[in-house]
Amino acid sequence: MEARLGCGQLDDEEFLRAFEECKLAHGTFHHADHIRLAWIYVNRLGAEAAQQRLLTGIQKMAVHAGAPKKFLHTTTVAWARLVAAASGDRPADESFSAWIQRHPELLNRDLLGKHYSRGRLETEAARSGWVEPDLAPL
Repeated sequence: MEARLGCGQLDDEEFLRAFEECKLAHGTFHHADHIRLAWIYVNRLGAEAAQQRLLTGIQKMAVHAGAPKKFLHTTTVAWARLVAAASGDRPADESFSAWIQRHPELLNRDLLGKHYSRGRLETEAARSGWVEPDLAPL
């Protein structure tokens, strides 16, 4: 599976700055960019701080884009945890490109379907807080 990075032309610093300042061009922030963002935060801040930074930033971006309902708390946390788990064996100097080649399953947007039953991630409870997986642990 190929990484479709809408922000791939930006280096990590430019990407973080544009994300945090809500300056990413509309329609350029794809699933692979979410994974890259989580990877950067996990590797710089650790799993727990990365999760909080992602929750704050993605919610801010959704509000800024005029689509606050697109923010899904459980989905954001689940992806952050999957990225953190896959980053445990990462060599210190490994690039995102090399890392994602070793973990291509994370590019599958439907991966959470192995952990959550259909519709569970779209509930108000999952939108506003953490909901445990009901099919398989993360």
